[in-house]
Amino acid sequence: MSGPAVVKLGGEVIASAELPAIAADLAAMAKSRRVFVVHGGGPQATKLQEKLGQTPVKIAGRRVTDADTLDVMKMVVAGKLNVDLCAALLRAGARPVGLHGASARVIAAEKRPPRVYAGAGPDPIDLGLVGDVTGVDKALLDLLAGSGYLPVLACLGGGEDGAVYNINADIVATRLAVAVEAESLLLVSDVRGVLRDIADPSSRIERLTVAEGKALIESGVVKQGMIPKLEESFAAIAAGAAQVHVVGKLGPGDLLREASAPGSIGTVIVA
Repeated sequence: MSGPAVVKLGGEVIASAELPAIAADLAAMAKSRRVFVVHGGGPQATKLQEKLGQTPVKIAGRRVTDADTLDVMKMVVAGKLNVDLCAALLRAGARPVGLHGASARVIAAEKRPPRVYAGAGPDPIDLGLVGDVTGVDKALLDLLAGSGYLPVLACLGGGEDGAVYNINADIVATRLAVAVEAESLLLVSDVRGVLRDIADPSSRIERLTVAEGKALIESGVVKQGMIPKLEESFAAIAAGAAQVHVVGKLGPGDLLREASAPGSIGTVIVA
């Protein structure tokens, strides 16, 4: 049996035609190893914000979260998308259990203090009701995964006082991967991997060291939403994760192939 795998799905993936193939791969993977799924919901949250007359605010690819935005994240991420993803996994033959950070504080969090962000100027920025992960309830997750269930975690964190925080799903996934000592951390979005030219899918980089990734950010080759994705990958590796895979545009069997042959489908990031 292989070691544990953490798979993060972006909101755009849950809404895509790829979902049944990905769900089938996850169901197959869960038969031979412990699998933990984390998901976001950025595009759907933005859409609902606009419907409700809110103006989404993002700084260097990160969502500023006020009370109204947090309500949207609860409705979209812990609500519709978590249910839709669990339903797809059920159809694929898995036994999913939907969770969010306030579920027994499975994702413990505290409010993030203002900080300086790459690509957002020199001044510290307060993102509002955005949290940092302070712990993971590994005992609960092990209990579920060890009993044949597939935990599906929405990217919200729970504070000690019952507060709820919006957290980037890549951050939740990386912290979870370190906590469960995952052999593989797979970040699935709508991008095939790290690209040298964002307009050219054939410019995918198969393997990237942390130093090479940092150089790509500094030179401006990597920009926007890929910056936090790479930075969290670096943090995960620094904290002990063996490797991080950035993948997307997946067909049947692709997720399984990338897990067994790193860099064959996306980009694998190593120390």
